[in-house]
Amino acid sequence: MLAPTQQHLSRFVILAAALVLIVGGLEQAQSVLASFLVSVFFAVLAAQPVFWLERHRVPVLLAVLLVVLGMVVILLGAGVIIGSSLTDFYTGMPEYQARIQEHVVDFKAYLASKNLGLPDDILQGYLNPGAVMNLTAGLFVGLGSVISDIVLILLTVTFILLEATSFPIKLRAVLGNPRQAFPQFTRFVNDMKRYMVIKTLISLGTGVLISAWLTVMGVDFPILWGFLAFLLNYVPSIGSTVAGIPAVLLALVQLGVWRAVVVAAGYMCVNFVLDYGIETRLMGRKLGLSTLVVFLSLIVWGSLLGPVGAVLCIPLTMTLKFAFESNQETRWIAVLLGPEDLAENLPPESKKPVRPS
Repeated sequence: MLAPTQQHLSRFVILAAALVLIVGGLEQAQSVLASFLVSVFFAVLAAQPVFWLERHRVPVLLAVLLVVLGMVVILLGAGVIIGSSLTDFYTGMPEYQARIQEHVVDFKAYLASKNLGLPDDILQGYLNPGAVMNLTAGLFVGLGSVISDIVLILLTVTFILLEATSFPIKLRAVLGNPRQAFPQFTRFVNDMKRYMVIKTLISLGTGVLISAWLTVMGVDFPILWGFLAFLLNYVPSIGSTVAGIPAVLLALVQLGVWRAVVVAAGYMCVNFVLDYGIETRLMGRKLGLSTLVVFLSLIVWGSLLGPVGAVLCIPLTMTLKFAFESNQETRWIAVLLGPEDLAENLPPESKKPVRPS
């Protein structure tokens, strides 16, 4: 029989090996998994309209078809508008590159007048927004590769919505108790829906306000940058800041320094009011995740699943935390993922370490 120390070591080795296999499997199935996660995201957002139609005595199948049809119309309309704007942006890139070179030459002349000098490679590297624009284009390409499977995604959404109402009944049948309640699972699902709906509405408001502000300021392609602000608003910690960099750089090249400063100030005001004002008041601390875990989840899921992982890192981490909470032996991991006040409010028996049998 193994000693306790050997048991702990063997368990750690097995868990580490399982983690390596899981990470490798996620990387190999990245495209399929990303499409499935996008389908689940759309299904969560579409569930509320479907349930509302059901409460008004609309048959389930008809309700699902109506909601999915509405999603098709919205996605097609957004795709046409944003795709046209993105094409125009790529077409105008040579002109912007020429303007960038002019600004670099002017800046070099200014430095020379002050008896200062910098190597050309540093000026080109730090003043050329081409790298930022390439990263932005890479994000659009990465998400576009997922959205290209839109037919498969919408079919998956349809089947998820059709199964949503019958899943609790099936689960009770499996457990053999027709009156079985699932309070923890229900609370988790409600928190997840609340987060995704509120986050989507806040992101949509951010995109609309940014597009309107850039239109007023005269920045080219305001719809494209508004869509980028909507998309990256899902990314915690750095998303809102990163979304403003391409538009501010474009304003700098197109309109000059002071107009670019005003554009940046508009971004800051919109993000402060919506993200730190309205969103915080609506959601409070419903995430149940520490600040460090939120940032690390962005890095981990973004590395494993690409842009889709970065956008959906919070729901994925919340799901993982719920899975750890459901098992007594892994509950300590959920405590580590949660904020400090959650650990302080745990019952005494939950704080005791679990010893392997």
